[in-house]
Amino acid sequence: MKIDGCSALITGASAGIGREIARQLARRARSLVLVARRRQRLEELRDELSNPNLNVHIRVVDLADQTQLEELVASLERDKIDIDLLINNAGRGDLGPFATSDPARVDQILKVNVSALTLLTRRLLPAMIARKRGAILNVSSSAGFLPIAEFSVYAATKAYVNSFSEALRAELRGTGVRVTALCPGPVHTEFTEVARRPGEATVENAPEIFYVSVEEVARVGLEAVERERALVIPGFVMKLVMSLVRMTPMSILRSSSRFSAKRN
Repeated sequence: MKIDGCSALITGASAGIGREIARQLARRARSLVLVARRRQRLEELRDELSNPNLNVHIRVVDLADQTQLEELVASLERDKIDIDLLINNAGRGDLGPFATSDPARVDQILKVNVSALTLLTRRLLPAMIARKRGAILNVSSSAGFLPIAEFSVYAATKAYVNSFSEALRAELRGTGVRVTALCPGPVHTEFTEVARRPGEATVENAPEIFYVSVEEVARVGLEAVERERALVIPGFVMKLVMSLVRMTPMSILRSSSRFSAKRN
């Protein structure tokens, strides 16, 4: 799908990958709907992106609240905003043993990473099919290819996103609507700090060689949409590592996961 002149909705637009995607789309889209919980950040981003050729709408929404999610969709209908590029970027995580996790926090992760992504897609997809034009970019993670001890719920939700994206793409063949999963590895954003539990020690970062800039992640994701690719992993090193991981027997991955958990 050609991005020029599109009308895009971006969840989790107030920071990180979502914010950078909005910046890169602002030069090409005709309309952006920026969705996040933090109004001040959304307003700052709207002011930054403002130009005569772009309509920027902000929606303050907690995607873990289904009532707010339904109101978001209703507001698009009221304002006659037709979305042809949906970017499901919002995500939450939790670092630490599952047995000591906060059940409320786990519930929030499941609602945002899985339920909101699925339901928002369900609400906006039929209109894309009717227009025979559209694209969905699901911002997943390379964590979705792995069982990751002490990051178990987050990794499992991203495994869902990867599988859902592939299945939906197959269903939509011939409709004019494409689905792409963007699976970055480590990126320097506030995500890890937010995922860290209060009072816990600072998380040990991955080696810098694995990191990809947020600018590159956004660029690669948007290019993948235009090229109608099913899945993309930004960065040569991460792409190589994930290719090896996906060919590795689960027995070996289990051993590696146990070793990582003991070390942590």
